[in-house]
Amino acid sequence: MASVSMTTMENAELTAERNSFAPNLINRAQLFSEVDEDLKEIRIKELIETILTLLDARDPYTLDHSLRVTQIAALIARDMKLNPVQIKNIITAAYMHDIGKVGIPDRVLNKAGRLDKEERRFMQEHPRIGYNVLVKLPFLKSIADIVLSHHERWDGMGYPNGMQGTEIPLESRIIAVADAFDAITSDRPYRKGQSIEYGIDEIYRHSGDQFDPQVVDHFLNSCNQLPAAIDILVSENNSCAFAGHNDLMHSRRLL
Repeated sequence: MASVSMTTMENAELTAERNSFAPNLINRAQLFSEVDEDLKEIRIKELIETILTLLDARDPYTLDHSLRVTQIAALIARDMKLNPVQIKNIITAAYMHDIGKVGIPDRVLNKAGRLDKEERRFMQEHPRIGYNVLVKLPFLKSIADIVLSHHERWDGMGYPNGMQGTEIPLESRIIAVADAFDAITSDRPYRKGQSIEYGIDEIYRHSGDQFDPQVVDHFLNSCNQLPAAIDILVSENNSCAFAGHNDLMHSRRLL
């Protein structure tokens, strides 16, 4: 039987559930911003691990996915010979890029079937939720815009703001490629992940519409290192991505 779109009451319940997550997370996270300077680096790592562990409990796929995206984004950034500060920001932002999913209700986040239009709207809020969390924290504020923009598209059809071309932060453009590649090659409840070769071809095919062509070129330069980067992060739990992640892979902004 075809799935029925959410009713107005269900939509209101989802909104209330989503809105209850982010403020609590921000309040708890702000405690980490008041630590001694010498402990700040440790506290940042602890905070990141705590948040991702929380998200992992709700969506086991996301933690492994974030680790793989981080590895792939770092390969691209190093091939582009970016400076150490940019590379560090890319690594941190890639690790945290899906943190906004803590504000997505479980019944949407972990839905086994395809998302309907209203559910996709909720999923497309996760970059903004992540931004709202990170921008409140002085030591993570520098990556907030990167996380906000990681689903923007080169052709301007992405979300949440419809940014186009070089309006999109370079770091976000790099993470977008890494994110999509891992989404393509990850297992789903209804299918095995595509091969690395297929994933590479798909990224190349969308160069110039979804992805920055320059970033794609450097991704292609790094392809020979992809198997090693991915193999060391294969989860013993073998978690699968839910269908909703597939809906985000090449998705355009819902108007």
